[in-house]
Amino acid sequence: MGIFKKTYHNKSDEALIQLLSNNNEKAFNELYGRYAEQMFHFFYKMLYQDEELAEDFCQNLFLKIFEKANSYDPKYKFSTWIYTMATNMCKNEYRRNSRKKPTIYMDKLTKISEPQAPKEIDNQIFKTELQKEINKLDDKHKLCFVLRYQEHKTIAQISKLLACPQGTVKSRLHTATQKLRKELFQFDPKIIINKYE
Repeated sequence: MGIFKKTYHNKSDEALIQLLSNNNEKAFNELYGRYAEQMFHFFYKMLYQDEELAEDFCQNLFLKIFEKANSYDPKYKFSTWIYTMATNMCKNEYRRNSRKKPTIYMDKLTKISEPQAPKEIDNQIFKTELQKEINKLDDKHKLCFVLRYQEHKTIAQISKLLACPQGTVKSRLHTATQKLRKELFQFDPKIIINKYE
């Protein structure tokens, strides 16, 4: 039994999704274990820091994966396929809520020991304000920014995920960083320059 589990654990994502196309539950469980937390955090960043909404979207994403396993094209990496689905779900949500202004969920300041307080509080204030400003970006710029700097996707990967030229991705990233720099001028500009360029 242990050998069987290890075999599944060592299979590639692409091999697992092929097994899932035959309704293999163990393959699904393995993929869920690999990607659930990652995709929850992606939805959390993209959907207004709403944990319940992120959890719902994560569950719906894996339901789609289970239902659409047969439509997976093996010439693409599974990670590209799952992010494409997740990104499209976010786009649809933005369309549904196009008249609704994004709600900002402020991060709670954690308890900090006194010697660390000034630096750590500054960092947390910056992160909170940064997330607020990311939420204000329009959908296209926000998607590019989060995929590049928070999900650590390459320009080429983002281009495939969003089905647009790499030059367009670069342009959107440049616009997004310029807007963020303008809105976060009160912080050390080197933070934004070094982190996001």
